[in-house]
Amino acid sequence: MLGAWRRVIGRAATVAAVPVRIGYRAGMSIAVVTDSTACLPAELVARDGLTVVPLIVAIGGMQGREGIDVSSADVARALTARRLAVTTSRPSPAELAEVYQGLLAGGATGIVSVHLSAKLSGTYDAAVLAAASHPGRVEVVDSRSTGMGLGFPALHARGDDPVEARDAALAAVGRTTTLFYVDTLEYLRRGGRIGPASALLGTALSVKPILHMVDGEIVVRDKVRTATRAMGRLVDLAAEAAGLSDVDIAVHHLAAPERAAELLAALTDRLGTRIRTRYQTEIGAAIGAHVGPGTVSVVVHTRSTV
Repeated sequence: MLGAWRRVIGRAATVAAVPVRIGYRAGMSIAVVTDSTACLPAELVARDGLTVVPLIVAIGGMQGREGIDVSSADVARALTARRLAVTTSRPSPAELAEVYQGLLAGGATGIVSVHLSAKLSGTYDAAVLAAASHPGRVEVVDSRSTGMGLGFPALHARGDDPVEARDAALAAVGRTTTLFYVDTLEYLRRGGRIGPASALLGTALSVKPILHMVDGEIVVRDKVRTATRAMGRLVDLAAEAAGLSDVDIAVHHLAAPERAAELLAALTDRLGTRIRTRYQTEIGAAIGAHVGPGTVSVVVHTRSTV
């Protein structure tokens, strides 16, 4: 189905993202569901037995599942070529209800479903509607973020019952900071995701914006004049978010692996042994469609509230 637009934008894509899987952590009865915008490394999904539900990405009107049919590289090429419209859509309540039913039928005694910000997508609302079919057995969490700002809460959603797991995920949400740099605000403007950052549009050509997630919305955190200064500022802000705590760090990018590697190296130099785990992954196709090539993000998850 997707071959037509792949021929238009260039070589066939390589799909390396996480497939949907139905399962739960070994020895645990509470299943954890999240969505594909979490940018979770495949090894973490396998280790923790997470169920990942894909969002839908359309390029030139041809739809596919994020990470299965449509890759980040597909989106980056389409945006760079400027010849094909790229849009995204949520999974339906029926699709999520089917996932929940499969998990419960497979032995899970409860489910916690953790999703990207409700202010960025209808995925959370769809999950709430789906959960209504299983009262008391499915708890839904709004991560108020995306990328590993969603991924870290999903990984920490542990407990003996759905409420306990939900509360653990919400605690992780409160310890997670998401910062990112975009080369241009144009893609966020087109997708209607820019929110309060729209104040920058008049000067978008002369500044490099650093944004962050505040209560689920994209908000301008700082303005610098060059991409190099933006990377330095991201390191400063990440160190500020870390405080004195040990941290988990994730760096994401879209079509900018060298920039991401440099950022992760700078963060490692700054935070040293306080970094307990570190990840570098490409932004998924759905979020990539709204931020554009060149985007780099850092997510800081503190291990305590120090």
